[in-house]
Amino acid sequence: MAKIIECVPNISEGRNLEVVEACVDEVRKTAGVTLLDYSSDASHNRSVITFMGSPEGVMNAATALAKKAVELIDLTKHQGEHPRMGAIDVCPLIPLKDCTKEETVEYSKQLGERLFNEAGIPIFLYEDSASAPHRVNLADIRKGQFEGMAEKVQDPKWTPDFGGAAIHPTAGVTAVGCRMPLVAFNINLSTDDVEVAKAIAKVIRRRNGGFDCVKSNGFLIETEAQDGKPAKRYAQVSINMTDYTRTPLYRVVEVTKAEAKRWGVHVVGTEIIGLTPMRALVDSAEYYLQIVDFDADKQIIENYLL
Repeated sequence: MAKIIECVPNISEGRNLEVVEACVDEVRKTAGVTLLDYSSDASHNRSVITFMGSPEGVMNAATALAKKAVELIDLTKHQGEHPRMGAIDVCPLIPLKDCTKEETVEYSKQLGERLFNEAGIPIFLYEDSASAPHRVNLADIRKGQFEGMAEKVQDPKWTPDFGGAAIHPTAGVTAVGCRMPLVAFNINLSTDDVEVAKAIAKVIRRRNGGFDCVKSNGFLIETEAQDGKPAKRYAQVSINMTDYTRTPLYRVVEVTKAEAKRWGVHVVGTEIIGLTPMRALVDSAEYYLQIVDFDADKQIIENYLL
């Protein structure tokens, strides 16, 4: 049967939509892949692109996209709320169908080598593809960001897996690796005090003793008035749910609500960036609707269609 993998590159551009479209076009015109979704955030100055296809097609599309990102994105001139270390900051591969994790790890290594050889970007392997335990966590690799990366890679502990002890002068470095489906989940607060968002993020993230499988940080989001919509300014708890099967979304939302109440604020909305597994949303529906003995495999019509 045909192997299908998913790729979710994050590029460090969310304001110049012509640049974003040029990068996305590289995916559109690559045989063997289907573009699923892409979204941009001007405040984070970052775009998330999602596509899937055959391993060969996905690697071809990711390489073409990376080459275009290197051509058009200059991190020496980049500013945004989201931490970043590369023009194409991270490029994960996720096995979807008839492809094992072990096979996807090998594809990620092939892709990492291609991105260096063809796009000139030094590559760190991370998550399931990591070459050492201290390289598993993306936040640890990215620490220091683009501005500090040239010095960081001089340390043998942090030499990229492909490319040696150097960075691309304008495109930095990129992390490539196999991982399970991740839910990029933002919780927006009724305040523009970013310190509140950072305090809540510290409570819920694993690194500080919070939930397993949760990475989080607090950001100030500012949007301009456009298309009849008013400008907005609010604090956001930005979250990566690295394994929704172990830590469900609703549990994080409820603790965030409780922590927000301590600060005299409340949750005004949530966002999901890119695609998410249906099961992650069904778990929350079961919780909030208080459904008893619900069997998602048998009671959701779309599961029969799929």
